Amino acid sequence: MSRLTHIDPTTGAARMVDVSDKAVTARTAVAEGCVVMRPETLALIRSGDAKKGDVLGAARIAGIMAAKRTHELIPLCHPLNLSKVAVDLALDDGLPGVRVRAEAKLAGQTGVEMEVLTAVSVACLTVYDMVKAADRAMRIEGIRLLRKSGGKSGDFRAGDVA
Repeated sequence: MSRLTHIDPTTGAARMVDVSDKAVTARTAVAEGCVVMRPETLALIRSGDAKKGDVLGAARIAGIMAAKRTHELIPLCHPLNLSKVAVDLALDDGLPGVRVRAEAKLAGQTGVEMEVLTAVSVACLTVYDMVKAADRAMRIEGIRLLRKSGGKSGDFRAGDVA
C-alpha cells in the first residue's frame, strides 16, 4: 500500500503536499454521478417547468464553478489553473434521473481528480435543490472517478469503463 501523501511521515499531522519538484505534465480527469428521482420529477425537468428555472443549465454552471473553487472547499487541495472544465448532464428515463459527467484538463504539477469529483457532486446537489419541492426522496448516487491521466502515478481507468 502506498503511503498517504497528505500525512507528514514524522509527525502524522495533515499537510499540503509539496509539488514544487514535480514536472509539469498534461493532466485530465473524468468523473460521473447521478440523481435518481421519480419519473414525474424527470418529466418536470424535461419540460422546463421547474419553478426555479433551467435545472440543467444551473447545475452545469454550478459544477463548473465548483471545479474552479475546489481548493476553497477541500482542505489541502492546491489552487489550479484549469484549462478546461466541462460538465454534461443527460436525462435518463432508465434511472429515472439525471446523469452528470465532468471532465477537467490542465498542464500542471498536480492532478484534477478532486476538481471533477467536486464538479459532479455540486452539479448533482444543484439538480436536487432545483426540484426538491417536487421530490424530496431523490437520491444522489455513484459519484466516482472514471479515469485520469498524467503525472507520476500514470493513468487510471475504473475497472468497468471501456
